[in-house]
Amino acid sequence: MKLCRFRSPATPWPAVGLLVDDAALLDLTGAGVTCLSTLLEASDLVARVTELSKRSLRRVPLAEATLLAPVERQEVWAAGVTYLRSKKARMEESDFSASAYDRVYEAARPEIFFKSVPEKVVATNAEVGIRADAKWNVPEPELALVLSSRGEVVGYTIGNDMSSRDIEGENLLYLPQAKVYRASCALGPFITIAASEEEARQWTISVKIERGGEEVFAGQTGVDQIKRSFPELAGYLFRSQEFPHGAVLLTGTGVVPANEFTLAASDVVRIGISGIGELVNTVAVV
Repeated sequence: MKLCRFRSPATPWPAVGLLVDDAALLDLTGAGVTCLSTLLEASDLVARVTELSKRSLRRVPLAEATLLAPVERQEVWAAGVTYLRSKKARMEESDFSASAYDRVYEAARPEIFFKSVPEKVVATNAEVGIRADAKWNVPEPELALVLSSRGEVVGYTIGNDMSSRDIEGENLLYLPQAKVYRASCALGPFITIAASEEEARQWTISVKIERGGEEVFAGQTGVDQIKRSFPELAGYLFRSQEFPHGAVLLTGTGVVPANEFTLAASDVVRIGISGIGELVNTVAVV
């Protein structure tokens, strides 16, 4: 089951939808569901959505809908160095910071950092940004855990944790500038619910980058390559923290372009996760 936020000609305000038949959205407004985050807080979420799917609600053709980022008031955070490939890539960025990345990969405590407030999250088919003062910019395709206020994994979506590798590589303390800037986080298009961690770990994550209509990079990895369990990552995020509206946690990247590659304006980034869908964004300089 896949949930989303959307607008349509008949629904110009943000609405909550349930994907049906891969071609239409069931508008849950008619059932009184006007807030996605409230629905995700349901203790019996799967049963609730199953019941909603059986109602005679208005259907909106997917082709007529504008999909919005699937966040409302949830903060977005990210976990780093959860894949071996990510550790190696970070160590390649800078000899200065190499030992820190090596140590955090093996440490009990994961690297977790703030990524975005919900108002700044970019939806599918919108523009993601590369910093004007950076020379080495890459997308980071990631599985994102959708968490309730109780810290439970209630769903999964696709994330793009845009990164300025030269800024982070210059000094590890510059990580917030390399990671947190305008249009640096994209999420969507759907939230998949009713999937266990065991099922999610069978999914593949792919990324394709197109420039002038030509593919200039493609890569793929498996969710099973994430070193840490989902409850472990969520548990560390919720330590000494509270998220009254829930949170979204990016789980790290295992697909890293070659060191000589950098994004350019007008590139198209396509991130797919089997079991969720495809997140598509065009690159702009910000």
